Amino acid sequence: MLSTGLCSITFRQHTVDEVIELAATAKLDGIEWGGDVHVPPGDRELALTVRDRTIAAGLKVCSYGSYYSCNDAAGAFSDCLDSAQALGAPVIRVWAGKKGSAEASAEERAEVVGHLKRAVIAAREVDITVALEYHGGTLTDTQVSAHQLLQAVGMPELKLYWQPRTGGTFAGDIPELKAALPVLAHVHAFHWVKQENGEIDRRPFAEGIQDWQQYLEIIHQAEGDRSIIFEFVRDARPEQLLEDAKVLQSLLKH
Repeated sequence: MLSTGLCSITFRQHTVDEVIELAATAKLDGIEWGGDVHVPPGDRELALTVRDRTIAAGLKVCSYGSYYSCNDAAGAFSDCLDSAQALGAPVIRVWAGKKGSAEASAEERAEVVGHLKRAVIAAREVDITVALEYHGGTLTDTQVSAHQLLQAVGMPELKLYWQPRTGGTFAGDIPELKAALPVLAHVHAFHWVKQENGEIDRRPFAEGIQDWQQYLEIIHQAEGDRSIIFEFVRDARPEQLLEDAKVLQSLLKH
């Protein structure tokens, strides 16, 4: 079953209560709380408060966007895990290092693998899933590298987020999505268009209906439950979220 959600980082400039109100007004199902602004790792009391406020608004906590980079510089994973537990988040989103697959050395890749193994082992003890975000500048910047990383870690509990590649193409996104299905945690939703000058233009979600209709048809083939979570909206406008949410909800109904 597919549900809907909102990444709190979509509205970093807004308070926790404002993000909750926006998600509820948009009639979304839940929120992925980000660790960079709204729920910093290690502040357990704040995480408990955010969880309670989220649930009181009739929403669920989809996941915890930790930004833990799974390398030596990231420090201990325990603070992220503690906050995720307090939030009641079933999934922790992490990054695969801070270097792209073409730049990372074998030692740096091994470092990320080691941190991922330890994170997955710690998280499964408390029934939480660790999932890698598809992201440029990390070891998930290509389909090949992402799946090599999963294989190197060798733990079925480790999952992937999926999202359209920044500056990528629909034709390139489809095989990546299909390959991710067996290990798919959640999906980040947005519609971006690459301009002739190379810049990325964040567009209304309605303009991506054709693409997202096909993405969702593929995602529906995966077993289990997951959330389609808005990560960006045009100009970070609350009004745009309300419009985008209606489009996604219509797509999911059909």
